[in-house]
Amino acid sequence: MSELSLRGLRVLIREDLNVPIKDGAISSDARILAALPTIEQALSAGASVLVMSHLGRPVEGKFDAAYTLAPVAKRLQDLLGRDVPLLSDLEAVVLQPGAVALLENVRFLEGEKANLDELAQRFAKLCDVFVMDAFATAHRAQASTHGVAKFARMVCAGPLLARELAALEQALREPARPMVAIVGGAKVSTKLEVLHELADMADNIIVGGGIANTFIAAAGHSVGQSLCEPDLIAIAQAIASKVDIPLPVDVMVGKRFIENETAVLKELADIEPDDMIMDVGPETARRFAAVAKDAGTILWNGPLGVFEFDQFGEGTRVLAEAIAASEGFSIAGGGDTLAAIDKYCVREGISYLSTGGGAFLEFVEGKSLPGVAILEERAAGK
Repeated sequence: MSELSLRGLRVLIREDLNVPIKDGAISSDARILAALPTIEQALSAGASVLVMSHLGRPVEGKFDAAYTLAPVAKRLQDLLGRDVPLLSDLEAVVLQPGAVALLENVRFLEGEKANLDELAQRFAKLCDVFVMDAFATAHRAQASTHGVAKFARMVCAGPLLARELAALEQALREPARPMVAIVGGAKVSTKLEVLHELADMADNIIVGGGIANTFIAAAGHSVGQSLCEPDLIAIAQAIASKVDIPLPVDVMVGKRFIENETAVLKELADIEPDDMIMDVGPETARRFAAVAKDAGTILWNGPLGVFEFDQFGEGTRVLAEAIAASEGFSIAGGGDTLAAIDKYCVREGISYLSTGGGAFLEFVEGKSLPGVAILEERAAGK
């Protein structure tokens, strides 16, 4: 976008403003803050700016007050210090140069998810330039992320999208060594492809959460009643044979998955049939932290334990602080990861915070992102 002259042009920017809202209040405006520089840059260039985004998963084609972007429009208004009207009628959009507005939730419109040309063309008529700046939704081929770019007169990448891609390229294409990947989450099955890819590029993979339990079981240890996928043990063993995956030497366990459950420190050999592993122990946390602190590149997606419960969050806290203290290049992505970063106040120490979750993982897996591919196709004159 920075390479275009936008003065007097109508600019339509696709951002990811899918922020958590409860009782009409935004609980985290991180994605709004991430999008703000792009909007301000377009306004400063003399463009009229229309921003669009989705929010949640409403029934397509129907207005639902629970998913209105009204709170987002209000927050944008406060941050920009100017009026940001929320517009619902695509055919009635008229903006003066220097003005900005927010389009109501694109998922209220029939054809958004199906990427229908009819809706994409309606979006394209709203602008002279379409700016794709929503990395977090770039893995979805939808009317507001992909289809509109087929029909808009001019298309380009926004600054946020460009920064996301550059940071991931730096971490994955020519990483400083050693490269350490941290992959947490409930199930190996949801991150199987990314684990396979990382096994070929990382020097170490630290696994956390339910994923770690499957690797612990694959090494022949009992995991009690912990979240685990026994049918993927052979795959876990195959991945572990290709790359160093350090296993916990001690863990924090409980009997029930409830907020006030007592955390008990145990060695792996002492896991009982009714135990649930919910975090790594202090010795394991120290070992993992040492690996991260000496890394040249760190790719972080997912916590080590149930960090939402303070007594099962120490492993994630210690590792987060080590990543922040590392002199290596670190990139972190995914909702739980960003929540942990904020909880343990290490945001300033992370080299790059990605706004993407699914897009972040698909990029690591080497998949083409439709929202990016269409920009490349247009640039190539296709």
